[in-house]
Amino acid sequence: MSATTAAAATRGNSMILPSMLPTTTATTGTLSQLQQKQSAYGRSNSSQDSESFNSRAAASTLSSTVSSTTSATVAQPAQKKMAGLQFSWVHFLAGGTGGMAGALVTSPLDVVKTRLQSSLYQSSKNVSAAVLPRSGIASVAGHIKDTCLLLGHIYSKEGPRALYKGLGPNLVGVIPARAINFATYGNGKKFYTDLNGGKETALVHLSSAATAGVVTATVTNPIWLVKTRMQLQVEGVRQYKNSFDCMVKIIRSEGIRGMYRGLSASYLGVAEGTIQWVIYEQLKTTLAERRKLNNSTKGYAVGGKDIEEWAHFIGAAGTAKFIASAITYPHEVLRTRLRQVPVGNQPVKYTGLKQTFQLVLKEEGVAALYGGLTAHMMRVVPNAAIMFFCYEAIMHHFS
Repeated sequence: MSATTAAAATRGNSMILPSMLPTTTATTGTLSQLQQKQSAYGRSNSSQDSESFNSRAAASTLSSTVSSTTSATVAQPAQKKMAGLQFSWVHFLAGGTGGMAGALVTSPLDVVKTRLQSSLYQSSKNVSAAVLPRSGIASVAGHIKDTCLLLGHIYSKEGPRALYKGLGPNLVGVIPARAINFATYGNGKKFYTDLNGGKETALVHLSSAATAGVVTATVTNPIWLVKTRMQLQVEGVRQYKNSFDCMVKIIRSEGIRGMYRGLSASYLGVAEGTIQWVIYEQLKTTLAERRKLNNSTKGYAVGGKDIEEWAHFIGAAGTAKFIASAITYPHEVLRTRLRQVPVGNQPVKYTGLKQTFQLVLKEEGVAALYGGLTAHMMRVVPNAAIMFFCYEAIMHHFS
C-alpha cells in the first residue's frame, strides 16, 4: 500500500469515525491524537506492516473507548434500579429482625398483659385475688408488684413454658407484621415525600404511618387472633392443642369471619402506630439538630455511630411508644375482649367494638379499660427500644 493510499484511507476513516462515537471530551481527544498519528504515518515512508499494525491498534483503541463509554451509560440506570430494589427489601429485613428480637425478650410480659386485659382471667379461680387488677387508680409501684406476682404465679402453677404461651403464633405474626409495617412505612415515606415535592414533613410521616398500620392490621389479624386464644388458656380449661388446632377449630365453629374478630379494634389501634412513628421521627430530628448545635464530637463508635447517637435512637423509640400507648391503650382491651373465646356453651358476649366498649364501662367501669396497662408498658417500651435499635442498625449497615 502506498503512502498516498494510506493517507486517503486515513482521511476517509476520520470522516466516518466521529459520527460513530459519543460526543465526549475524552473520545474527541483520543480521536484527535489518533488522527495526528495516522497523518504522520501517512507522510512517512514506513513499511506496509507498520501501517497495518498501527491501523489495527487505532481501531482497537477506538473500539475500547466506545465500548467503555456505552457500558457506563447503560450501567447507570441499572445501578439505580438495583439500589431502589435493595432499599425496599432492607426495610423488610430490618423490621422483621427487630420485631423477632423484641418478641423473644418480652414474651412473658405479653402473656401477663393479655390475661390482665381479659374478663376470663378475672373470673378464673386459679388465680389468686391478690394479683387481680385494682378497682381504683393504684400506685405505679402497686401495679408493678401485681405484674411480678402474676409472673411468679404463672411460673409456679403452670411451669416456665406457660410464660411463652402463644410465642409460636406471636413470632409468626410479629416477624411479617413488623417487616410489612417497616417496609410499608419506609417506602411509603419515600412515595409521599416525592408527592410533596421532595419535602419530608410531619404530614408525610403521619400518612406513611397510617398506611402502614392499615395494611399490617388487615394482613396479620388472623395470626393475632390465634395468639390471643392460645394465651388465654389456663390449666384445666385447655381447648386447643396447638396453634394449628386453634385455627382449624375457629374456622369450623365461627367461619372465616371468625378469623377477623377484633379487626375493627385493630384499625382503631392504627392511631397508636401513627402517633408513635410521628413522635419518633420528630424526636430523632430534634436530637440530631441539638447534636449539631452543641458540636458534639464522636465518642466510642459502634457500627459507624457513637454510643450517644444509638442512645438517642433507643430513647426516642421508647419515649414515642410510651406516649402513643398511654393515649390509645383502651383499644388493646377492647381487641382482647373481642378475640376471647366463649366459655362452655355460653353465647358470644362481645359482638362489636361499640357494644364491647359500652358493656365494659357498664359492668366494670373506666378502670377496666386500662387493665394490664403496667404489664403492657413494661413490655412494649423495651420491645420498641430493641426493635427500633435493630431496625436502625440494619438500615445503617446496608444504606
